[in-house]
Amino acid sequence: MMTAGQYEQSLKRLNLKVYMFGKRVDNVVDDPIIRPSMNAVAKTYEMAMRPEYEDIMTATSHITGQRINRFTHIHQNIDDLVKKSKMGRLLGRATGCCFQRCVGMDALNALSIVTYDIDQKHGTSYCKRFIDYLTYVQENDLTCDGAMTDPKGNRGLPPHKQTDPDMFLHVVEERADGIVVRGAKAHQTGAVNSQEVIVMPTIAMRAEDKDYAVSFALPSDAEGIIYIMGRQSCDTRKLEAGQLDRGNPFFGGHEALVVFDNVFVPWERVFMYKEYEFAGSLVENFAAYHRQSYACKVGVGDVLIGAAQTVAEYNGVERASHVKDKIIEMNHLNETLYCGCISCASEGHKEPSGTYAVDKLLANVHKQNVTRFPYEIARLAQDIAGGLMVTMPAEDDFKAPATAKWLEKYYAGDCDVPTMNRMRILRLIENLTLGTAAVGYLTESMHGAGSPQAQRIMISRLVNLAEKKRAAQKLSGIEDFL
Repeated sequence: MMTAGQYEQSLKRLNLKVYMFGKRVDNVVDDPIIRPSMNAVAKTYEMAMRPEYEDIMTATSHITGQRINRFTHIHQNIDDLVKKSKMGRLLGRATGCCFQRCVGMDALNALSIVTYDIDQKHGTSYCKRFIDYLTYVQENDLTCDGAMTDPKGNRGLPPHKQTDPDMFLHVVEERADGIVVRGAKAHQTGAVNSQEVIVMPTIAMRAEDKDYAVSFALPSDAEGIIYIMGRQSCDTRKLEAGQLDRGNPFFGGHEALVVFDNVFVPWERVFMYKEYEFAGSLVENFAAYHRQSYACKVGVGDVLIGAAQTVAEYNGVERASHVKDKIIEMNHLNETLYCGCISCASEGHKEPSGTYAVDKLLANVHKQNVTRFPYEIARLAQDIAGGLMVTMPAEDDFKAPATAKWLEKYYAGDCDVPTMNRMRILRLIENLTLGTAAVGYLTESMHGAGSPQAQRIMISRLVNLAEKKRAAQKLSGIEDFL
């Protein structure tokens, strides 16, 4: 396993083509806007080295028998699935943001199932290719970007009917030594902090879309891959000298559009090629795993609840009954989210490949709750914090001789609490609910791992209404249905 320092050095050896604010980023690792997101990924390496977290953060490879980072592990039992959720909460609490390795972990596990299933039907050798690739990832403790979401163009049309065929990533050339692909993957969390990128189709497909039914993995700096960084609210605050206005000066996240401009993929890195009937299975398996992964929002919720309680104490209102009730409600909602991710893990099952999968119905129910509860938790935190959270002057004003004494005087709360401590916790709440971290806590809660409607569609497919009807009809004495 790599240390955090070794991980950072491995990124510096990459030759990524990254653009931000219209210019190419020369030093991706040390760029002040990107750096906090790299720190969050580095935390997954650091904590895996700490003895007190070994049981949660590491696992034993079913391939080599070696100790590995859990983010590169293929789930072998129910305990693995449960520990994955516990790991997500632990790291969410430690970073207060998205730590970016879940998508790659979920892609690896989904591919371990689907490559086996394709081989069983078609006699292909995808699973062996995948196991060879997985061994490489585990032995080098790599961070993988799981790239599923296509730009999609006209959402009312399938891939093969798009005016621009590149709106869904597809194969444009087949060669003796591999394939050439073109397209893009959007909203890629942690893309420039990854050594590998794993591409998957984004929707179920029919025969007409077979050129779009492709899955593969490449080094993140492969020729023809281009990264265009997305904006986040308050992102340029990271360019400022002080720490206060960043809210969380240590950790953060990032998203990017990843462009594949006629990129060559060798056959040994291809895990699906035109087997269109398995595209939907790969999407559903990945989505279920990734919806479970939103245990991370429980950890970030822990931080936000702690911040709300802290600011209540700093404001001197922690004993007010309505404040106490709001804190109780925040905890109730957050622990309900935790129940969801633990339940879909506990009700998991073994797939024919040997990989353990989560209960898909409960995973989708969990993620549906994630699209709602963090917003209410954030609302209550803002309610307790008060308006100063968004009207506070800049850190420079707290340092300037002409204004510092007035801000120190009029922004004081509890006399035993330094004014600047009150400002720091308010900025953290702003960051978590409105600033850069809000992308990873709120918007990602809504749209990450599929939109809310995607989960509702899966719930409608997976719930057994016939069984519920039989139970009701039997108890009501409707004999015709017994």
